[in-house]
Amino acid sequence: MAERPEREQRFERKMSDAEALMWNIEKDPWLNPSGAMVSVLDRPIDVDQLRHRMAYAVSKIPRLRERVVSGFGRLSPPTWSTDPEFDLGYHLRHIGLPAPGTIRQLYDLATQLYEDPYDRTRPLWLFVVIDGVEGGRGALFTKMHHSITDGIGAVRLSELYMEAEREADLPPAVDLDRVIEEAIAAEGDEDRGGERASTLGSATQSLGHVWRRQAGIAKRAMGEAALWSADPSRAQDVVGDLVGNVGEAVRQLSPAEGGTAGGSPLWTNRSRRRHLESLVIPLDAVKAAGKAMGASVNDMFVAGAVNGALAYHSRRETEVEALNISFVVSTRSDKAIGGNSFTPTPVQIPGGDLSPEERLHDVRDRMAAKREAISGEGALSGLAGLANLMPTSVVTQLARSQAAKMDFATSNLRAAPFPTFMSGAEVLETVTMGPVAGTAFNMTTISYNGNLHIGMFIDPAAVDDPGDLTDCMTEAYGELLAAGGVVLDG
Repeated sequence: MAERPEREQRFERKMSDAEALMWNIEKDPWLNPSGAMVSVLDRPIDVDQLRHRMAYAVSKIPRLRERVVSGFGRLSPPTWSTDPEFDLGYHLRHIGLPAPGTIRQLYDLATQLYEDPYDRTRPLWLFVVIDGVEGGRGALFTKMHHSITDGIGAVRLSELYMEAEREADLPPAVDLDRVIEEAIAAEGDEDRGGERASTLGSATQSLGHVWRRQAGIAKRAMGEAALWSADPSRAQDVVGDLVGNVGEAVRQLSPAEGGTAGGSPLWTNRSRRRHLESLVIPLDAVKAAGKAMGASVNDMFVAGAVNGALAYHSRRETEVEALNISFVVSTRSDKAIGGNSFTPTPVQIPGGDLSPEERLHDVRDRMAAKREAISGEGALSGLAGLANLMPTSVVTQLARSQAAKMDFATSNLRAAPFPTFMSGAEVLETVTMGPVAGTAFNMTTISYNGNLHIGMFIDPAAVDDPGDLTDCMTEAYGELLAAGGVVLDG
């Protein structure tokens, strides 16, 4: 079989403002912005083979061997620098489930691994090979800090350790010690942020960053003011643009459309604890039903989630004026750039008694209106720079108060439409543990090999019966498919 060409990925040395914000607020575990995945495999992974593949991946993707180096105070964003003590064995671990090795046990173990905090002095990722899953199966848990990459980037990174056939050829062997030494030499003593980098050097770089940014702003402002005398209307246009940009940011970050706060009256508590549930829906069925009703796969996914959430409240005879939810809009224009390129987009969905098709169209139209209002890198990037200059305690307090108003978050990822393998084991399903980040729960779907694999990562302090919520979601998707003329067997 011909070798699969490796797609280029480029990473910046300096964090973007949005990435720096995610790095800072992660100090509050309630707001953990990172995601994880647990993949169920038809048999245990060949650990030695995976270790070989991951060593190659580390040599190709600098971010996997880099740690975060903070700037001086909050004057400049953190940078990425090679970890001189990089240890692949720390990041790639091997454990076994106790008998009988049920999926519930697997999910609970994955949740515990997720909740364990990162060592912030090391590269921010963890892979755990898990043996002993019932039925002779295996699993792989993967966790990566959101400041490294978003969901789309994580899927692309997986191409370096996933294969299209069970007996795929191994990549070339690499000498990781040499890779680390050469990377450090290339970065230089002061730039790499290692033990020999002085505090004075870090402060100088940070102050230089601020000076260059402020000087650039001042230069542009002086040039702009010089034009005002010749064209007085230009000043009004500049002020109007500024007000418009602020207004756009506020609109993007506010779910309320009519001045009402809305939100679930049941899901008001929050905690750092998590609980994982999942469900699977045939992708072709979702596509067919969506096409019949004039909606996309993502429209179907989000509308089904809304219907399931409302059904959960209906079972408890609780009225919901409106649900505050969010969906993710990718702002990635250059597919070769790694890191993060997305904006979380809140939207308020009114409650009330609607048919599944009416609900679908309402959700579709509201998300479309929100999506059209986004320009450039979105509101998150625009406001993150200001937030990063504030004390972490203030930022996390504000973030908590805003997240508490959100009922749940959604995200939609695409993976391979065909079977894939991990070091000799076939991937049967992948359940994504999307960032809850202060909401009641996160629902992330990943399309893989003909199915939508939906992971529901739940704060049990908010949703006290995760199993019943899963049942409500399953029924809601069945009703939505039926409205589009598709009935599933069983």
